[in-house]
Amino acid sequence: MKRIAANIFLLILIPITLTAQENTEKETLTNLLHEFLEGASYNDAAIHDRFWADDLIYTGSNGNRISKADIMSGVNENSDRSVEPDTRYGAEELQVRVYGETAVVAFRLVAHFQDSADQDRMDFYNTGTFLKRNGEWRAVAWQATRIPD
Repeated sequence: MKRIAANIFLLILIPITLTAQENTEKETLTNLLHEFLEGASYNDAAIHDRFWADDLIYTGSNGNRISKADIMSGVNENSDRSVEPDTRYGAEELQVRVYGETAVVAFRLVAHFQDSADQDRMDFYNTGTFLKRNGEWRAVAWQATRIPD
């Protein structure tokens, strides 16, 4: 009888533990995304280097497919947060799904333009696939789709 009770207790405890762990990973990924978007607003190379996996496949909203090396060649070594950037990035409608060591992050990327006479905002749907390697989440695949005005 004690053995049955112990097994029932374990069956109850395991899902609770897994749910708590999944919530922690969702929070970690959410924080990583917000940190990345803040750094990307400043074109910070260190933030890009931390966020993207070396084997990244990125499909942009223009249909071009690029790698992490392509992204890194286009960013500056700028971590100066004292100058307000021309474009600030934010995330809305965030959804995070964790599947063990893999996760999918989907959100509406909002680009706010500070000094543009044409428009003040552009929206994109972004979906990223992350793998947890050596204890760190990194984006291995990314898809961006511009949302028409």
